Amino acid sequence: MKILLVDDEELFRIAVAKQLAVRGHTVHEAGTGEEGLAMACDLSLDVVLLDMRLPGMNGTATLKEMKRVSPLTEIIMLTGHATVKAAMEAINMGAFDYMTKPMGINELIYKMEDAYTKKRLTKQQLKVTTTPVNNR
Repeated sequence: MKILLVDDEELFRIAVAKQLAVRGHTVHEAGTGEEGLAMACDLSLDVVLLDMRLPGMNGTATLKEMKRVSPLTEIIMLTGHATVKAAMEAINMGAFDYMTKPMGINELIYKMEDAYTKKRLTKQQLKVTTTPVNNR
């Protein structure tokens, strides 16, 4: 799984990235929404872990732009300041899920695997519906 972790809390980012890399995932890191968006444009990502509160471009704006440039990439929103309204807004904008920090690494990996499965199934479905049919 190719993952992008966008969070301005460097210690959190380093710890989570290390845990994911140990489990065999390719992890890219960004400290701002703008940096994360640039990486999303340049890399073929499977899952983005995106913090809601970021300096500059916040998580919601970053989510919106990432879904525009890479609609199949699944995005899991992370926050230390959860509200039901913010969670619903993120889901309505295309986020796969919304998690409150701190979370257990196993819980995070479980969500990421679900998001990755959804991406693969969506890709397969698109392939099937866009495959030309031979008319004989």
